[in-house]
Amino acid sequence: MGVESKITTKGQTTIPIEVREYLKVGAGDRIGYEFVDGKVVLVPKNRSALDFAGVLFEPDREPVSVEAMNEAIGESVSDRYERSHDRD
Repeated sequence: MGVESKITTKGQTTIPIEVREYLKVGAGDRIGYEFVDGKVVLVPKNRSALDFAGVLFEPDREPVSVEAMNEAIGESVSDRYERSHDRD
């Protein structure tokens, strides 16, 4: 069985300690709510960049330069801009 909490008349709730420990969040931290396949997922928002070190690592992938990343981001932004103006 999972954990649960009660919602007050003001729409507030206490996040159970088990959930806070699992998410590694505490007083003053921020959390986000994402809708995924008919469920709401709590997402910690106070993560350090170091928490994500290696998250995209794939052993056989060639390294990518910062310049190549910036170029790919620029192309994506440009494509989105063009698509948003095609709707007008």
